[in-house]
Amino acid sequence: MNSSFFSAIFLSKRVSIGSIEHIFPIVVSILFCVLLIKYSKLKLRRKQQYKALHILGCSISFFVIIFHLYKMSLGNYNIATDLPLYLCSFMALLIPVFTYYRKFWMFEVLLFWIIAGTTQGVLTPDIPEGFPSFDYFRYWVVHLGLLTVIFYATIVFKMKPTFKSVFKSFFALQLYVIFMVIINYALNANYFYLNKKPQSASILDYFGEWPLYIIVVQIIIIPYFLLIYLPFYLAKRKSKTSIIKY
Repeated sequence: MNSSFFSAIFLSKRVSIGSIEHIFPIVVSILFCVLLIKYSKLKLRRKQQYKALHILGCSISFFVIIFHLYKMSLGNYNIATDLPLYLCSFMALLIPVFTYYRKFWMFEVLLFWIIAGTTQGVLTPDIPEGFPSFDYFRYWVVHLGLLTVIFYATIVFKMKPTFKSVFKSFFALQLYVIFMVIINYALNANYFYLNKKPQSASILDYFGEWPLYIIVVQIIIIPYFLLIYLPFYLAKRKSKTSIIKY
């Protein structure tokens, strides 16, 4: 009976929304993010804060690289489905560049990409094999790790987007989409889900079939990015009001 219970919970073929495999890593990540940011602000000097962020970024990227080398070693690596070209994996490979240089234009693009992209991935995980598979850990390290990086940069280094950042991030995303269209055509692939929706439940299910869901996403991206920008705008406005009062 215990064996059946363990199998039912931890050896599922696909992670289901609301399951222990879904909720537990999110809770752990929230605690880790809060404690890391609080510790960094209270205990670390500026150079140490830079180093902590860069170690985090490199760890995420390293985990992705090791995962793909592991899959290649199994002999069943498929470049049409397995390359780290989905948006979150792509960002995971590039994130050490941002954590090292910490350029504002990188932050402008990554903030919206990460929050918009990983939030959907966190709420509706697309993980074919659950705990304790390597892919399960890779998925959560990438998605939750990227969110931790961007929250760290925002809170510890006080990096804030501007209104123009919304559109810079949008146009950068269009370049990525064009790149994925070319890759998908060359490999007969479905990176960024441009040719087919993911197998698991996702927000795309509410946007119709292909190619309608792609058109709908393009229409709502800027309003979605504006929604992400809204808390920063309100905080900035509140700050200006407080300065005027005093």
